[in-house]
Amino acid sequence: MFTQPNVGVFRKDIKGIGMIEILVTLVILAIGLMGVASLQFISALSNSDAMARSQAVLVAEQLSDRLRTASRLSDNSDGLVVDNAYFVANNFNFAGLSCSDTSKSYYNCFCLAIPADIPNCETGTCTPAQTAQYDAHQLSCAAVQTNPLMEVSLGCNDNDTSDTDSCSAGSRHSILVRWPVAPWQNKNLAVNSVCNSSTTELFACVSVELFL
Repeated sequence: MFTQPNVGVFRKDIKGIGMIEILVTLVILAIGLMGVASLQFISALSNSDAMARSQAVLVAEQLSDRLRTASRLSDNSDGLVVDNAYFVANNFNFAGLSCSDTSKSYYNCFCLAIPADIPNCETGTCTPAQTAQYDAHQLSCAAVQTNPLMEVSLGCNDNDTSDTDSCSAGSRHSILVRWPVAPWQNKNLAVNSVCNSSTTELFACVSVELFL
């Protein structure tokens, strides 16, 4: 005998999703999203640091090439030297220049066009000292193009301080390209004496030593 099912009766043991299950799901989802966000933040920091290091390497290589190109025989001894103006600190990092619009970046203020105080060796003939000033300006522009806080400096471990050459023949030239860094999540950074002259502000750097 066929019995018609009673469609008006529902099973009491069938239950829907409760509020507790929804909250647990949301908590798990939030934890997962926080992990993804943290990973993306760390990835962005790593990419920024990698870009800064790549740019610093390029600037250091360009300065090395310009020093080799500008080298000449020393008047005081056998060997190659560069003009003393390469070791004037104010020639680098726009130290001797002023910008009328302080809201502009160094690059926008000093690099879109050659300032009047910088000799234009692209269109005119420059003395060795003017070439050094021009090279320092161009390399400073290359440094701040992607990182406005990057600095360039050139030093020398002079092996003969009695002559008139700021960096005598056979001396070691020290190229330093550095930029400030900050600790993340209160983690202390190792202080590199090459990059940091003091511990008040931390820098990362690329250092190149050159003998002409």
